[in-house]
Amino acid sequence: MLYDITLNVSYTYDYPVQSSRQIVRLLPADLEGEQRQIAGILDVDPKPAEWRIHTDFFGNNAAELVFYDAHEDVEFSVKSRVERFERAAHNGDLSFDQLKADITNHRSLGPWSPHHFIGATSRVPLDRATTDYARKAQGDETQVIAAIIAIARAIKRDFKFDPKATTVETPLLKAFHGRRGVCQDFSHIMIACLRGIGIPAAYVSGYLRTIPPPGKKRIQGADAMHAWVRAWCGASVGWIEYDPTNAMYAGADHVIIARGRDYADVAPIKGVLRSQGEHTSTQKVDVIPVNA
Repeated sequence: MLYDITLNVSYTYDYPVQSSRQIVRLLPADLEGEQRQIAGILDVDPKPAEWRIHTDFFGNNAAELVFYDAHEDVEFSVKSRVERFERAAHNGDLSFDQLKADITNHRSLGPWSPHHFIGATSRVPLDRATTDYARKAQGDETQVIAAIIAIARAIKRDFKFDPKATTVETPLLKAFHGRRGVCQDFSHIMIACLRGIGIPAAYVSGYLRTIPPPGKKRIQGADAMHAWVRAWCGASVGWIEYDPTNAMYAGADHVIIARGRDYADVAPIKGVLRSQGEHTSTQKVDVIPVNA
């Protein structure tokens, strides 16, 4: 699928920001065999005094921006054309015993070694409550991919999508016990569940094309930034990606921005600033298919 993606994210502050430093990950990734960025531009208003592009440990591109002059608002805009390839079918499944052996025998500590994705991280604690939930959802499944799907479907069934229930800073266990949240929460919960039963799991940030109900017009700006899960299924299968919010494999409508251990590794915009008071933000996303 070929898409034109536009994004506008704006922040308005109660009091002027005297200076700030931001790391921005908003442009679609260029991933061989998965996704091709044909063109992409990030625009920032006001213009930062410093702008540096770097690649992090996991291979994600980010822009590091520094503002020295006072400003009361800032807007980040993305325009990109990207080709997203259909997900290749995985071959077979494997047992948990084989997965454990594959993890033990994996000697590399490169960016996508499963060893980086099996333990607790800053946003994903390993807790008995999430592990017990995973084992109950897994039931009698003895195959890894079947268990991944069973856990994702349980999250889809048991948790309510509620944008007012959590914020970007809500701890995983609060969202888990409240049984409410958004894609970030559901992805973190699924990652905790998978790691708790021995499956390496990663966090993926991206864009999701939404399709309006039959007979309804598409609303401009109503598409979304999204999050889903990447799970390592052994040496023979490798990584698969699954979306717990929608209980489906991540496919051609899921456009990847970045991947990491949890949200902290791939936050779209994060940084520090000198100011006081609160801020408000707005976000508009369009993921528009391009006719061939």
